[in-house]
Amino acid sequence: MILPAAHERAPASAPSDRLVLYDGVCGFCDASVRWLLVRDERAVFRFAPLQGATAAALRARHPEIGDALDSIAYVEASDGDERVHLRSEAVFRILSELDGPWRHVAKLRWLPRPLADLGYRIFARLRYRVFGRLDECRAPTPAERGRFLA
Repeated sequence: MILPAAHERAPASAPSDRLVLYDGVCGFCDASVRWLLVRDERAVFRFAPLQGATAAALRARHPEIGDALDSIAYVEASDGDERVHLRSEAVFRILSELDGPWRHVAKLRWLPRPLADLGYRIFARLRYRVFGRLDECRAPTPAERGRFLA
């Protein structure tokens, strides 16, 4: 499949070359996906839980994703090449794709990666205690179904 370059904006009807892998049973992660669905007005993102088959296939191709479910992964595909971003870098890249004020939060990318990732890891350890854990991955609504992969 030929996908647009990462800097190009895909129209809402085009398949996305931007995939967000998230912990499907994390309350915060689920809320974050719902938040992104509302703010991704151009529908450039697709989503897949880290517990699913799509994430398993990506882990096989990209061992840097790892087996841990405590990290977000953002995969950009272009011309058959996949680039994987983890933790804070994934968050900053996702925010940079949004319109409006959220795009400016991505400017925090200038923070030293070890410092930004430390903050991310601390939050990741606390997220279940603060936001809870779901019994299972939530099922997307019929309107969202085309943006979710197993």
